[in-house]
This record gives sequence, structure tokens and C-alpha cells, in this order.
Amino acid sequence: MTQVAEIQPSELRRRLQAGEKLQMLDVREDEEVAQGMIEGAKHIPLGQIPDRLSEIDKSGEIIIICRSGYRSERACEYLQQLGYDGCTNMVGGMLQWEQEN
Repeated sequence: MTQVAEIQPSELRRRLQAGEKLQMLDVREDEEVAQGMIEGAKHIPLGQIPDRLSEIDKSGEIIIICRSGYRSERACEYLQQLGYDGCTNMVGGMLQWEQEN
């Protein structure tokens, strides 16, 4: 099993504030996303990823976000198996993101 790369919410926030253009994928469900998303993130619920792979850029880093970090880690593992090498899991998910805000 390949180790999933990780990023802390504080590091992601710092990079976004520095103006980096990042590919971010939010894999939460619609009702969760309705409560707020990280600006610039693309919303594809976890269960829809297999059907929507064409929307995910295979080159470079893909930061994957969910509520607590568990589903995003599953998404990273799945995408890595398909050859998406840049998958990075945001540790602690939106729960931690909001605590640090």
C-alpha cells in the first residue's frame, strides 16, 4: 500500500494566501458542501469519482478534502491506484480547517 501524502490545513491555507493555484478536490456530499467549501476547490462526491475522472487533472498535485480526513484518504488511495501520483490528503479535513480559521 502506497503511503498517502498529507498536508496540514494550516499549510494549505498558507499556500493559498501566498497565491498558489492549487488543484483541490472536495469529496464530501452535497449537504456537507452546502455548509461551506475552501474557495477554488472542485466538488466531486466520493461515490462519483469513478465516473468523473475526466474532470481531475492527472498532472501535478491534487489536494483532496473531506470532513475529517478519512474519505479523502480513501479517495487518494483510489486515485493513486489509477496512476494519479500527486494525491495529497488534507489531514483533519474541514473540521480542522474551520477550527484553525
